[in-house]
Amino acid sequence: MSTFKFQPSSCIPFRDQKAIEKARAIKRKDMEKHRNPGYKIRVVPDEDVGLIWVADMFNRIKTASDEGRKIVLITPNPARAYRHLALLINRFQVDCRNLWTFNMDEYADENGRVAPELWPRSFMYSTKKFLYYSIDKKLRPPEKQICGPTTRNIKDYGKMIADAGGADAVYSGPGWTGHLAFIEPDAPEFDASLKEWMKMGPRIVTLSPFTIAQNSLHGFFGASGDLAAVPPKAATIGPAEVIAAKYRMDVHSLTTAGTRVSWQRLVTRLCLHGPVTPKVPTSLHQLLRTDVYVSETAAQDIECDWEHEY
Repeated sequence: MSTFKFQPSSCIPFRDQKAIEKARAIKRKDMEKHRNPGYKIRVVPDEDVGLIWVADMFNRIKTASDEGRKIVLITPNPARAYRHLALLINRFQVDCRNLWTFNMDEYADENGRVAPELWPRSFMYSTKKFLYYSIDKKLRPPEKQICGPTTRNIKDYGKMIADAGGADAVYSGPGWTGHLAFIEPDAPEFDASLKEWMKMGPRIVTLSPFTIAQNSLHGFFGASGDLAAVPPKAATIGPAEVIAAKYRMDVHSLTTAGTRVSWQRLVTRLCLHGPVTPKVPTSLHQLLRTDVYVSETAAQDIECDWEHEY
């Protein structure tokens, strides 16, 4: 049988061929094994992943409300899923006056100006539309407690989280590059050794071309591969905010419009079982106490499929 060997393209951030081949060979049945006992990986049905995330967040909000204490969450942008969280809050009449949320990232233009809240594709617009304004008015926290990175606050965003009491929980999921929030593996703004990288906080970063391609398939951008529709930069938390959180949940479940096609299948394996490196930012969780949920589709064995093309 003929072989054809080559090196990954120089544009790919992580190019350790041996580590990639090892990750590619990981089977579904071995996905949950890990040397760090505090790094708990669970493979679950696709339809359960969103429920687990929403249930965990709701439980933390309600428990804090019942106990009359503050709850601080670093949140991603699952947009419509927030409606389910708001539904539970309304159904059980949970008083959210002590809830603080900090969006983990936001888009920015080529000059580093962060997208305004009223831009319909901004993450803050989604948070307000699907979560904040979906909560009964009498149950909502003060609007100033729904926070996101802005041009004005980005240099102090880490301090804002710390001053609020520090994050009780941070929720994340890797992008195609393995990014965590918008902590990109090929962003010059995060170019550092692992030791120094782990200390880095919020900043404006250059988005990876792969992230731009990934997000061009998002419904917000027309799900049409419109690369020019996606902003070139972003504001993001840093590894320091993830490490400082009291609890971490990492979710791997993205597919292409609900099909069996998942670009996360390989990067999930690198994040969960590859080397811990800034070149695969979500691999940071391997060093920490983290609950990881992987959908069956993302955990599926990586095999050639000659019956399907694109």
